[in-house]
Amino acid sequence: MISLSREHVQHLLRLWREPYQQQDLVASRALKSVSVDNGRIGLNITLGFPADGYLRECSRALRDYLMTHSGATGVDIALDWKVRAHGVQGTLEPLPGIRNIIAVASGKGGVGKSTTSANLALALSAEGARVGILDADIYGPSQPRMMGVTGRPHSDDGKKMEPLQGHGIQIMSVGFLVDEDTPVIWRGSMVTKALTQLLRETRWRDLDYLIVDLPPGTGDIQLTLAQQIPVSGAVIVTTPQDLALLDARKALRMFEKVEIPVLGVIENMSTHVCSQCGHMEPIFGEGGGQRMAEDCQVELLGQLPLEMAIRAQADSGRPTVVAAPEGPAARLYRDLARRTAARLARRSLDHRERFPRIVVQNQ
Repeated sequence: MISLSREHVQHLLRLWREPYQQQDLVASRALKSVSVDNGRIGLNITLGFPADGYLRECSRALRDYLMTHSGATGVDIALDWKVRAHGVQGTLEPLPGIRNIIAVASGKGGVGKSTTSANLALALSAEGARVGILDADIYGPSQPRMMGVTGRPHSDDGKKMEPLQGHGIQIMSVGFLVDEDTPVIWRGSMVTKALTQLLRETRWRDLDYLIVDLPPGTGDIQLTLAQQIPVSGAVIVTTPQDLALLDARKALRMFEKVEIPVLGVIENMSTHVCSQCGHMEPIFGEGGGQRMAEDCQVELLGQLPLEMAIRAQADSGRPTVVAAPEGPAARLYRDLARRTAARLARRSLDHRERFPRIVVQNQ
């Protein structure tokens, strides 16, 4: 019979993979301490991604595993989570008030990228994170309508704008600065300047994640994002359709070329769900997102349905995660949010936040 010791417990923990980070708790540095006392195991664990809706499930699975394999008389688990800042491309530094920026791109329009961005942000917030959305589609901003927010940003100091709030999310969009039916007729240089101003002249407040909802394509805004904005990771939204996948692959390759890590692929409109009978049909094809993920050696983060309710809820200003939080679609979005954040948590940390900034001045 194997005696119960800290070393044996740690050995067992190296054999148990946490499903979202797909690593054991030792390799992911989530395990903070182990104790063994009178046959009882005590664990202190901190996950690297927001997981309010997952902690109980994770604790139960880990406790059952250890009770089965260790011979312990009991297992006490203190489990929480913390989001840290992660590395960004090149020599760029994280922006004040923002730990991580996640870009959401598609390459092609009409694949539900903005709806996915809104629900991803809301799902991360539902898991306990502090989240913001930057609507980077200067020509066709949609986040004000989707998030049900109107009004103009104000500035307390004349230097930085205060983000507007919707469903607990901090939001900034050019849509707050122009009338909804007024077209933005700007050249590329003006658009990229507007994007950097919206990002840097907004007073973001202690965000774990800023979701950047990019416009379709691989043009000026995407290039500005790569060169001037510190991005921790990107996700690619596509449908299973071959035409959408062609452009999605271009978007993914673009991020690779500019050294922004791609966290994974989201397959939207994976199957159509009939609102009358519930019949499911893959009207845009099957398996496209999975094939792309395998070919490009990234993770398939989730497959989302094409449902009339998701479209109607976004149009009404109450996206699915807040309109029907207990529904199956909202559960899919929350699972997607955990996978995205966990994938980012596997990346290297940015340790600059631990050290003070030293400024040398001539006296």
